[in-house]
Amino acid sequence: MTNETDPFDPNDAGWALVEDAGFIGHVGPLHRRASDGAYAFRAEQKHANLIGVVHGGMLMSFADRALGEAAMRAADGANCVTIQLEMKFMAVGRLGDWIGFCPQVVKRTGSLVFMRGDVRAGSRLLASADGVWKILRRRPV
Repeated sequence: MTNETDPFDPNDAGWALVEDAGFIGHVGPLHRRASDGAYAFRAEQKHANLIGVVHGGMLMSFADRALGEAAMRAADGANCVTIQLEMKFMAVGRLGDWIGFCPQVVKRTGSLVFMRGDVRAGSRLLASADGVWKILRRRPV
C-alpha cells in the first residue's frame, strides 16, 4: 500500500520501462524514474521463492542492475562491471508489492565507483546493498 510519503508510489508520473533483451528481460520488467534515478518492479509469482515471498536473488539482481546503471552514469557513460556486491536482508518482499530502490554514489575514483542503496516496499526496509563497480576503459558504442 502506498501513501503520501512513499518514494516508490507506482501511481507517480515518470516511471518508464527499462528495456532489456538480456537477463533483466527474463526477471523484469523493471521501471526507472528519470527525475530521481529510482528503480522499481512489481513483485509477481515468478519472483517467488519456495516459501512464497520475493526471492533474495531477485532482490540482488534488481539492486545490481540499479546500482550498475547509476555507476555508469557516475562514470560519465563508461562501461562498468560489478566487482563486489553485498546485500543484507531485513524483511521479506511480498507478492504484489511495488518494490523500489534509489541508488546512491558514495564515491567515485578514477577507476572505481562505490555505491549503496536500500530496497524498500513502501516504507518497509527489505534490504540494503553496498558495492563497488570497476570503470572500464572501453565506452559503450
